[in-house]
Amino acid sequence: MKKEILIIGFVWPEPKSSAAGSRMMQLIYFFQSKDYQITFASPCAKSDHAFNLESIGVSQITIHLNHSSFDGFVKNLNPDIVMFDRFMMEEQFGWRVAEQCPDALRILDTEDLHCLRKGRHQAFKDGNAFDTSYLFNDVAKREIASIYRCDLSLIISEVEMEILKNQFKVPNDLLVYLPFMLDGISKESIQKLPKFEDRQHFITIGNFLHEPNYNAILYLKDTIWPLMRKQLPKAELHIYGAYASEKVNQLHNQKEGFLIKGFVDDVNEVMQQAKVCLAPIRFGAGLKGKLVDAMQNGTPCITTSIGAEGMFGPEISRLYVNGFIEDEPGVFANKAVQLYEHKNLWYEKQQNGFQIINKRFNKVEMQQQLALVLEETAKQLHNKRLNNFTGQMLQHHTMQSTKFMSKWIEEKNRKD
Repeated sequence: MKKEILIIGFVWPEPKSSAAGSRMMQLIYFFQSKDYQITFASPCAKSDHAFNLESIGVSQITIHLNHSSFDGFVKNLNPDIVMFDRFMMEEQFGWRVAEQCPDALRILDTEDLHCLRKGRHQAFKDGNAFDTSYLFNDVAKREIASIYRCDLSLIISEVEMEILKNQFKVPNDLLVYLPFMLDGISKESIQKLPKFEDRQHFITIGNFLHEPNYNAILYLKDTIWPLMRKQLPKAELHIYGAYASEKVNQLHNQKEGFLIKGFVDDVNEVMQQAKVCLAPIRFGAGLKGKLVDAMQNGTPCITTSIGAEGMFGPEISRLYVNGFIEDEPGVFANKAVQLYEHKNLWYEKQQNGFQIINKRFNKVEMQQQLALVLEETAKQLHNKRLNNFTGQMLQHHTMQSTKFMSKWIEEKNRKD
């Protein structure tokens, strides 16, 4: 009999729109490789960019917030594993899963630490250095509680692992370091990529609904790109991403070579046409999908310390990234121009990117480690929960308030 996993999605996966969508598809393919029957359920409406999960044999179910219909659904499904996509879904449905399927292994896929992203954004808006006064925000209280209530939480970045262990004192056995799980890049694939001479212009890409991406576009427009155009007056910056609003499209300026291109169906095609990728991210969390896209397609990249976080490993110096890491806008612009103009430097940085993909995000190794952790946790689930008294306490107190609020909303909706 096949094992069952229920994935409760905050949104339906959009791998062509966001790194979060790509990450979710990697997890889905992992569970398929382990012969799980997968049901993906979400209360969110589907967009045109949503991946058709049924095309790969995954059941798609629409569920409702604050509605007891979920209880019968999950009890009848009786999954071996329930995975929550971001802590908000655990808050909404975790207590129902615990009541109806107490033996199911509960996993939280954090995607990235929302409290870290929120804290950094607030510090940026305040013009202050980020510190624990920004990290220990209200979102952190909810997110860390969710991590404790789950049996395992998947953490995408080593930096976030250290923050959880050192700042929040979360026990190591509740956390699983799991970055992107990527196919290796072969020598044959590398040889087929467009060469330095066959590429032109700069590129940046990212979902425009994601505030760090939109802020980076403004930063390029107002500060960095004018500095670059002085040195490269014929160069263009091609800006791709899903959900370009009117305020984004208004940034388009043909005369300045600042071109809003919008959604692209094949990121590999446009990334291979570009010579250099720009990613001046000033706040955020997690791993940056645009850097992965760049490395996979042999496109060196200029990014910031925030952008580079978790990508290259704590032991790797700035000399061994797939481009440069610079936070000062003038230096950022100069390094981008340098990389654009110098062929040998460009090839050196390109090779670094291939090595990073193959060594740090090796799909086979990551999948083996995850499978082992899931197997061991399932065997020791009773003792694991018994030893996690904080999690049991939060399950008892926090989820009682969530439970009765949900029941009150459901009753109110009936009357309305």
